[in-house]
Amino acid sequence: MNIKVIKTEKDYKEAIKRIEKIWNSSKLKETDELDILVTLVEKYETDHYVIDAPDPIEAIKFRMEQIGMEQKDLARIVGANRASEVLSGKRPLSLNMIRVLKEKLNIPADSLVGSF
Repeated sequence: MNIKVIKTEKDYKEAIKRIEKIWNSSKLKETDELDILVTLVEKYETDHYVIDAPDPIEAIKFRMEQIGMEQKDLARIVGANRASEVLSGKRPLSLNMIRVLKEKLNIPADSLVGSF
């Protein structure tokens, strides 16, 4: 077992290859190695592959698609004119709309607030 800190993309790719090789191993030594490598890879990915928060409007559209909701259904929740204006980007989400969408559509508030 030759484990080292993942500092470069090359180190990262080598760790991934090793993980793939020992993934289904039942040997105790390799399962310990796997646990350590996965932890190191997760840390590298967290530091180097940042995933931005979704755009609030895209989060709403995505959730609507997931649950088969149409704009008219959203209009029943936030109001007819508001739904159209929000989805087209002409109106920002109000704090009340964020609360309602979080509760009714189960969208995380962080996704609805967006970045400032």
